[in-house]
Amino acid sequence: MENKQNYQTLDDNQQKYWKKNLKLITILLAIWAIVGFGGGVLFAGPLSNVPFFGVSLSFWISQQGAILVFILLILVYAIRMDRLDKEYLDSIKNERQSHE
Repeated sequence: MENKQNYQTLDDNQQKYWKKNLKLITILLAIWAIVGFGGGVLFAGPLSNVPFFGVSLSFWISQQGAILVFILLILVYAIRMDRLDKEYLDSIKNERQSHE
């Protein structure tokens, strides 16, 4: 008995969608890593000499700044993905209309 597995390949619109999605995720993760790890650990020495709200900037980034940036990145991701979803749905509708 043969075990046939049906694999569905992505069409052009789906490939464009996923490439844009992965690019957005990569950019946002890079920003998060730079702020969280860079601002709180790698650049802690130079940033510790910068006063910010009564504490050093490196301490503030480690304790609150990275969390605020993370929340902001979630908001940016949600907004950008909403736009990307609408763009993808519009391209599908246009493709279907051109075939009719």
